[in-house]
Amino acid sequence: MKSHQFTAFIEREEDGFVALCPELDVASQGGTVEEAKANLMEAVELFLETASASEIESRLHSEVFVTRMEVTVG
Repeated sequence: MKSHQFTAFIEREEDGFVALCPELDVASQGGTVEEAKANLMEAVELFLETASASEIESRLHSEVFVTRMEVTVG
């Protein structure tokens, strides 16, 4: 088995949390941050196990940059 590292964005949404892996555009959710992360990990694993090599290649973004920005309004 080969291990891969991916990014997980997790944010509160109403009564739970939504988790996104931007490299593969795979998302999941959970009632807690930990549950959302675990569910996302499972979703990514299932995607990698079932998707064709060409689908993985077409969806995989090898570079994801996370940064903060300040926006002035008004």
